[in-house]
Amino acid sequence: MGNVESSSYQKSLLRFLPEEQKEINETFYNMSGEKNEKASRETVNLQQLKDFVFKGFPESMTIRLYNGMKSICVSENASGLSKRISKEQFTVFLSDVLRGTAEEKSYIVSRMILGDDSESLKGKQVQEFTEELIMAVVYLLKHKKLLKGWSLENTRDYVAGGKVLAAQLLSELRPPGRQELTGLQPIPSTWDRSAIENWIFKTPQISTFLSIIVTQSLSVLQSQTENQADVENLVPKCKGTKWTTVASLLDFPSVMYINSHLPTELQDQWRLIFSSQVHGESFSRLCGQIVNQGPCLLVLKDSEGFIFGGFASQTWDVKPQFQGNNRCFLFSIFPHLEVYTYTGYNDHYMYLNHGQQTMPNGLGMGGQHNYFGLWIDSNYGKGHSKAKPRCTTYNSPQLSAQDDFLLDALEVWAVGELPESLTFKDKKSILDVDPEAQALLDMTGKSRQSEGLRDLKEDDEN
Repeated sequence: MGNVESSSYQKSLLRFLPEEQKEINETFYNMSGEKNEKASRETVNLQQLKDFVFKGFPESMTIRLYNGMKSICVSENASGLSKRISKEQFTVFLSDVLRGTAEEKSYIVSRMILGDDSESLKGKQVQEFTEELIMAVVYLLKHKKLLKGWSLENTRDYVAGGKVLAAQLLSELRPPGRQELTGLQPIPSTWDRSAIENWIFKTPQISTFLSIIVTQSLSVLQSQTENQADVENLVPKCKGTKWTTVASLLDFPSVMYINSHLPTELQDQWRLIFSSQVHGESFSRLCGQIVNQGPCLLVLKDSEGFIFGGFASQTWDVKPQFQGNNRCFLFSIFPHLEVYTYTGYNDHYMYLNHGQQTMPNGLGMGGQHNYFGLWIDSNYGKGHSKAKPRCTTYNSPQLSAQDDFLLDALEVWAVGELPESLTFKDKKSILDVDPEAQALLDMTGKSRQSEGLRDLKEDDEN
């Protein structure tokens, strides 16, 4: 195939350790149907790639991988658009996707989107690619049992959530040097490679998703530290949720996105500590469940279907004054997915008060008394998001459908490791060690309020 020892191929080899090179070669030999190094002269066609990828992997994304691989030029005389893939093309493709620069990745992504050597990409094409990329990631995590305790069936529709996440990621797609598109600046209907390069540089999720679909669908370099980290850091462990009794307000793509904005040390696990389905509609009960539980995510749904919430970076404490720090943020999940971080204007990060006559009673984040970016009244069921035009603390818009809203559902997730004060080795519930206590509750018609939130082994293993 000409100068197969081209500079691009040699550069790619230098990015891999000898044992990694060996694994890449073996993967290619297996894909081509050969079992020895004579396959270095062999090539792979689209059907062989389809036969090799993880069972059931979306065909449309397999074709996109094929288009990315066959576009690689490894010699001056090769067009890079043949119908078969060489080992050199395969190696350079892996190098560019997994270890490459934003410029190198932008070339691969452009070819995966277009399938040919065109330079202009339509907005609809980029949107379809982004949505398919997210769905391919969800497919692989599900079927490779990498959901880490999350249930796709008991969270919101992940397909709809994937479209919302794609829209959020695409909001970062803009011409290089232009920081924001406004109503006075028409959004381009086509994009060139420089825009794609800028997008990949500013939107790390695209590189992460590419890495996951390549390593997991081709079963190559999965054990390498950085590739393992892409999967490990993407999804937090879901601890202690009995999905047979709880249906979350979250969808799986929004979990991935919100988790990426948490402080690194808090991204490992989430614990459901309050659900209005389980604990009922009680502000006192809400306070009792979230105080001293460490950093938390509150997720609300109003009566018109808007879903939004806030991240409290410090444990909640009932007191008539603001608390927290500048790592807090507000967010929207539906109909738009977005995170809103602190502005530096004030320190009104978190507020929780109950049972006082001189100060407002309720839970608030951002803004000021009576004009919070997010407020849940102690008269449970009512709240407001009075942030017109923007919340002073977080620069967030109105999160709810109406500025005063009725609360339809609420859940709270503690994030990060369990606080030391709550860690009891092999500690069991009093109802586990005293069957008579449970029997007494059953006779009086009272249920176990933590039943849907039990830290069961079977949930952690799913």
